[in-house]
Amino acid sequence: MDWNAAIEHHRAALTRILAMLVAMAGLRNEQTAITGQQPEPVQSAVGPTDCPSPIADRPTLPRHLHRAVLRLLRPAEAAVRRLVIVVARGLVVTPQAPRRGTPTPPPSRFAWSPSPASQGRNLGRGRPQMLALPLFDPLPRWRPRRPVASGVPRISVPGIAAPFPVPAPPSPLDPLDATRLALRLAALARTLDDLPVAARRFALWQARIAAPATPRNGGDAAGRQAKAPTRVRRIWPLRPGRPHGQRPARSREPDHPVHTVLDDVHGLALWVLEPADTS
Repeated sequence: MDWNAAIEHHRAALTRILAMLVAMAGLRNEQTAITGQQPEPVQSAVGPTDCPSPIADRPTLPRHLHRAVLRLLRPAEAAVRRLVIVVARGLVVTPQAPRRGTPTPPPSRFAWSPSPASQGRNLGRGRPQMLALPLFDPLPRWRPRRPVASGVPRISVPGIAAPFPVPAPPSPLDPLDATRLALRLAALARTLDDLPVAARRFALWQARIAAPATPRNGGDAAGRQAKAPTRVRRIWPLRPGRPHGQRPARSREPDHPVHTVLDDVHGLALWVLEPADTS
């Protein structure tokens, strides 16, 4: 199988899907629909890229548009994660021992760093200016079904207390903050622009998982490690069941190219992660 051709084919397809999501959200070179203000031109500090990088010139999006973009962004992120796994096949790296007192965060967390242009403008707000695409799928969380907003008890005493007001249902035109959405789109664009960097991150995680835990200072360190509580960590990057954001088999929603790409890349990632037959 020509792995390079398969990687480039799916990368080009995901790049087109990302461009569609950026245009769909109106986060690049378009006038803000809610505030009516023209966005200021922002110059990229990383140079020209072939993947569209969204610019957070629209602080809010209508609820229906925000949900529509997010519904397609989840499978796109899952497909890029699996593409990173395919790119990292056969990559051999040597993990470095972490320094004492500086724990290394797992690759599934969001990393952020303020950009030089907005470091002074966003001082004190505490919002991340750059996100990194997580290399792990979020695990499924089984939660009870949320109660309906209008299904609240209206207990009152006639003539003494008024009935509890029923909250109005959310409107599709309610403005939602799109800052996080724009940062996730930008992280997806950076990952597609430089897949080898993300592949090296994944290979380093695999090397840390495969490396045996060795004590630093002999038996005393081994005794302290035995007393210390063990930390639960991921040993498999994919979630059980269907990928995150993938539609059920009997879904009645219309087909979208992102689900087709996710199906193909998911099979390739499982093929790469399959243990080698040594018999």
